[in-house]
Amino acid sequence: MKSALLHVSVPFVLCVVWANTSLFDDVQVDLSYDHYAEQIVAGLPGFLALPCNCLVNLAYIYMGLYWLLWPRGVQETSQSRYMREVFAIMAVLYGPVQWTRLALLRRAPAVLDQWFTLPIFTWVPVWIGFIERGPAKWSALHAVAHELFSILSYGLALVHARGFELALGCHVSLAVYKGVRVQIAHGDARTRRYLVLAVLSCAGFVVLKLLDHWLAQYRLFRRLTGHFWSKVCDVMQFHFSFCFLSALTQSAARQE
Repeated sequence: MKSALLHVSVPFVLCVVWANTSLFDDVQVDLSYDHYAEQIVAGLPGFLALPCNCLVNLAYIYMGLYWLLWPRGVQETSQSRYMREVFAIMAVLYGPVQWTRLALLRRAPAVLDQWFTLPIFTWVPVWIGFIERGPAKWSALHAVAHELFSILSYGLALVHARGFELALGCHVSLAVYKGVRVQIAHGDARTRRYLVLAVLSCAGFVVLKLLDHWLAQYRLFRRLTGHFWSKVCDVMQFHFSFCFLSALTQSAARQE
């Protein structure tokens, strides 16, 4: 777990430092509560101003800790454990990043909220590469190269107003493509179900977030808004990705 924590924490700290410089002053990020359909609850402290959208971030932490401590009694190699632990630590850290953005409404947390999304999605193709190549042919340098490219891809946000959305779209498309490919080559009915649920959760995450204000005209989405449910879908996307990748990793290990 120490190596996984080091892998995540070093680039995370560097991104925090860079986000607090003037480098990203021209990146378009939303810095007001008007961006969210949920109404502010007067009298609550800033870190609970939008209680539902704030508290949902606990789900990321819980889910990440679940997978960080899982599995008990399941045989894993040090490399496969590393793949799982890196992804889980990312989930644990992502919840506080989003919560800080809501609590402070400052540029640096908003940039980090976007930026950190990219290496998270990149870890899916990295893990799939480990499954496809096997422990003998997989190299940590492969993971470092992918993560570095992912972090640098946020530079698109500096050159175009929709640069982040373009980078994120490419990351999501690559993750889905790699997932479908490894499912065809190595999957079964169980992993196919996990993959479908992960992709549907990803679609729900995107669509519900975009329709946040439009959905608020309906009573069902006035407190538990589209943005809130998009975060629920994001947590489910994380969880089913874990299920899919863990199952394929174990299956590949049994076939060796």
